[in-house]
Amino acid sequence: MNERGAQAEDAALRFLLDRGLRLRERNYRCRLGEIDLILEHGDTLVFVEVRQRRGNAFGGAGESITARKRAKLLVTARHYLSGRSRPPPCRFDAVLVDGNGTVTEWIRDAFGE
Repeated sequence: MNERGAQAEDAALRFLLDRGLRLRERNYRCRLGEIDLILEHGDTLVFVEVRQRRGNAFGGAGESITARKRAKLLVTARHYLSGRSRPPPCRFDAVLVDGNGTVTEWIRDAFGE
């Protein structure tokens, strides 16, 4: 991960921690993909994709989460949950960060999964 990406994740993590979520894992990787942040929000496990764009010339950060990216996140989350006899309720959120490292949007249940 590059420095700019790490700074965006840091900003997103601070933003979410300030809103009461608790960090469980950062940069979960397996052969299927990566999840930027995994947090707990009450009893719910939250898989977070952090997206940053310098500008909107090619669409905003939200538009950069393609169907292919969503599919990779879903299969990676299933891998993370595998082996648990009773997985908790889960959701996928997206945190959008601008080119200055400021969180511009928190999209809860971004994928409706």
